[in-house]
Amino acid sequence: MSQLELIPTTTPTTDTVERPRPGSRADRLRKPLAKDALKQLAEQNGVCVRPLALRRTDIATGVTEVVEVPCGATLAVKCKPCAERGRRLRIQQIREGWHLTDEPAVRPDEPGEDVLALVRVRAHLEFEREAVQYQPMTPDERVAHLAEIDAAIAELDEALAETSLRGHLTPKDRDDRPRRKRSTRRRQDSPDLPRLPVDPRTVGRAYSGKTGKTHRPSMLVTLTLGSHGPVHSHLRRGPYVAPCECGQRHGPYDDVLGTPVDPTTYDYRRAALDAIHFARVLDRWWQNVRRAAGWNVQYAGAVELQRRLAPHAHFAIRGTLPRRLLKQIAAATYHQVWWPAFNEPVYRVDKPPVWDVDQQAYVDPKTREPLPTWGEALDALEEPNARPAYVARLGRIDARGIEQGTKDAERSIRYVTKYVTKDLTDQAKPRTDAQKAHFDRLHAELSVLPCSPTCANWLLYGVQPDGVKAGLTPGRCTGKVHQRSTLGFTGRRVLVSRQWSGKTLADHRADNRAWVRAILAGGMADTEEHDQAADEADGPNRYRFELARPEDPDVPPLEHRLLRAISTRIRWRADLDNARQRTAGAVSATDRPTALAA
Repeated sequence: MSQLELIPTTTPTTDTVERPRPGSRADRLRKPLAKDALKQLAEQNGVCVRPLALRRTDIATGVTEVVEVPCGATLAVKCKPCAERGRRLRIQQIREGWHLTDEPAVRPDEPGEDVLALVRVRAHLEFEREAVQYQPMTPDERVAHLAEIDAAIAELDEALAETSLRGHLTPKDRDDRPRRKRSTRRRQDSPDLPRLPVDPRTVGRAYSGKTGKTHRPSMLVTLTLGSHGPVHSHLRRGPYVAPCECGQRHGPYDDVLGTPVDPTTYDYRRAALDAIHFARVLDRWWQNVRRAAGWNVQYAGAVELQRRLAPHAHFAIRGTLPRRLLKQIAAATYHQVWWPAFNEPVYRVDKPPVWDVDQQAYVDPKTREPLPTWGEALDALEEPNARPAYVARLGRIDARGIEQGTKDAERSIRYVTKYVTKDLTDQAKPRTDAQKAHFDRLHAELSVLPCSPTCANWLLYGVQPDGVKAGLTPGRCTGKVHQRSTLGFTGRRVLVSRQWSGKTLADHRADNRAWVRAILAGGMADTEEHDQAADEADGPNRYRFELARPEDPDVPPLEHRLLRAISTRIRWRADLDNARQRTAGAVSATDRPTALAA
């Protein structure tokens, strides 16, 4: 017998684990719950766990029936099957538009003569409305005449809305207030960028190899914010782990990863402001990329949180750009926040300004003097030497080329969409005391910073918010910026340019349905005829829908509906697999849409 066998162990085996007495409360608590089993089975088969019951009425026949539609949730905590279905749809969208060889742009049709006639009449009405301002008449007559013209304009706009014209000729509301204009001169502390005329093409360059093969590579770009202070990091350089700023080497699951090395010097205020305005910085970045590249660069990506709780974005870019140019654009990208100064709070959260009913304004609690209004505070920014309240900038950029059809391309697509089904803070949720303290400190800074012109936190800085009203409480603004689930970032999580693939998510769903119909029909030859017949039979004007309540007598309980949906899903998949085997020669398995996989 070896010495290792003589060492006693404290790990209990399966036979030595004491099981609770049968029939006891502890034994009953160990048994699985029926609702959990039903939910688990629904998730395994891709069935929505909280479907919506709709009452559908056939206008042609008058038949009314209750149908179910998926909830369409995008977060797995709400509905995992719907969220996963949406993620697979995003994967399909990114894959189809990443390495395109032809332009996906759809040219709009020429407007008809009937539409041009209505637009011509609309132009005459606009001219008459402006001419009324210069005609000699009393103020009452002018107001009455303008009301008649506005009524005619509203009636004509309704007629234009019923035509095939897309968009609006003019803004919906007339705003006679003078617009505040800011200088478009670049900041002196930012490098200049080349500005080229933007070519309307969206497809990148193609390169010919030595063997005559044509390569059309694309890029995967990661954009991050600048440093707000050194943090504990796990830095791996191949098999070697580099030391952190603190001088130690941390493992991938260390308790202090993402936390500041020195919390007293970490700039939490700048970290919070960068998170609030990160979406605007991304918009400015893409504007600069297209102007500097000289063509309409297309992108698709998602925003995530780093371990240090700062947002960063991963983008798949169609075509390639020089890395030196991308770094130059990142260094020159900034967003100026033209708000009143909010460097230091004037009032405390426990002693904020109070609402004065007589003055209809917030006043100083001691002097009873009203605070400057939002318009008065912005008037001070019209001076020549005025400076923005804050300037948000980008930090480091990482770019790499991706070839079409390689393992790196598929791995990159799944890397971009890895966390789209989770909340922003789920993948960076604090686990240890140090990480929780860092999370709480950043959230505390966000709770007292202004998020918009209407934010109640402006009262802490001696300014009345825009559209001021009674009942505002500083430090308790209901904006999404101040919530713990967002940590400052409130923009769109998934960002896809308009001409990425020439299709919307609804178009991709229609393609998937057409693929399933073709498989079940036995081939691809009658796909267009089948779709056309289905569209004519199930036209958008044939049915009328209304939400059915759970307490309605014709709506079964949720558990019964889930059981039926699970059975239907299993049978549907079995029929689809059998049809695919029968049509294996006509339809290749590689043509299967990604959103229908798994």
